Amino acid sequence: MDPVAKPAGYTDPQGRQGGLTLAARPEPIAFDASATALIVVDMQNAYTTPGGYLDLAGFDVSGTGPVVAQIARAVRAARAAGIRIVWFQNGWDPDYVEAGGPGSPNWHKSNALKTMRARPGMNERLLARGTWDYALVDALKPEPGDIVLGKPRYSGFYNTQLDSLLRAAGIRTLVFTGIATNVCVESTLRDGFFLEYFGIVLADATHQAGPPALQAGALANIETFFGWVSDVAAFEATLGADGARTAAE
Repeated sequence: MDPVAKPAGYTDPQGRQGGLTLAARPEPIAFDASATALIVVDMQNAYTTPGGYLDLAGFDVSGTGPVVAQIARAVRAARAAGIRIVWFQNGWDPDYVEAGGPGSPNWHKSNALKTMRARPGMNERLLARGTWDYALVDALKPEPGDIVLGKPRYSGFYNTQLDSLLRAAGIRTLVFTGIATNVCVESTLRDGFFLEYFGIVLADATHQAGPPALQAGALANIETFFGWVSDVAAFEATLGADGARTAAE
């Protein structure tokens, strides 16, 4: 096995040979900033904030504050290096047609839908577009030039324009942050793996839905079978020189 994993065609669109190598598990991985996107998964009030969907469904969201701060650091580093940023919001139309009815497994397994059925007073409140629950947290806001996509299921590749937008931009490497590591983050990274994208998770910029063992299990699964695991400090350190160069250009 090569000591450093390198995506195929390891050259940026201007023909310059890439020179960034990120410390990661199970081995370092090389990438070009111009062929990389930072993926921010579902950093909505629903998944991070008391009174949001996860909290109301009985999940512990007390550890999400540091994750928001770490994602903000990763976003700043990515912007400075010219890396495209993709923001996802999970949920459905206000009438929940996109969520599927009893004939859909999503109707049976979505904890948001189950919570609303069990507590009718919450109807049309959870993960519906246009609601506070669906909105991104105030501390993390897209800027012009970012990509913002809604998604109706766990994977960001399912029924979205993500694949075509990435391919049009020549992007091969995806750096993942967000919530939940063991659900939407892992689902999107897995689908990206099947579509020939190189997936990296910044572990301290993610959080699980459920007990901490699920975070450890998801990260172990990713680094063993589907991608690489790193952290925000390593990401910042790797982009430091390249970010300065990009700003100077």
